[in-house]
Amino acid sequence: MSFPNPFDGASPWGEADTSKEIKPMTDAVAAIPPNKFKIGMTFKAAAGYDAEWLTPSVYGATAEEVATNAVDLMKALADKGVIELASHAAKKVRETHQPAAGKGGNSVPKTFQGGKVQSAPTPFDQAGDSCPHGRTLREGQGAKGAWGAMFCNAPKGSNCDPLWRQKDGSFS
Repeated sequence: MSFPNPFDGASPWGEADTSKEIKPMTDAVAAIPPNKFKIGMTFKAAAGYDAEWLTPSVYGATAEEVATNAVDLMKALADKGVIELASHAAKKVRETHQPAAGKGGNSVPKTFQGGKVQSAPTPFDQAGDSCPHGRTLREGQGAKGAWGAMFCNAPKGSNCDPLWRQKDGSFS
């Protein structure tokens, strides 16, 4: 079996084919100014990271034109049912395509506090726990095996002592 030599024939980097006629730009196209302004919008259906988003953009040669285009776009999205349709499509995807465990979706919304994304605190109610800030469960694997602890949700420096998981599964 033999294959054709890819180097036979004309080089793709050789002289340009001048048989094609190049048409000059018309004055009408050259006279259109570039769009100097752009606005991007985000329409979120809920506060969580897993909520559906619509992120359209509008352009214009002037700020006033962009503002007018933005209003026109928002009205058209609502009037034509795009927002409602996107919501129904997202609901259908969530119903028919469940994410793998631990891979996002149907998650508890996170909050932003002190320059960091904070996980939602795990409900924790243990008799005798004096922490007024709430606690978050953190688990890991160390040199001595698996560990778990309930950490205070207060900012660093003013937080309560952690409660470590005991062999019987309780925290103290």
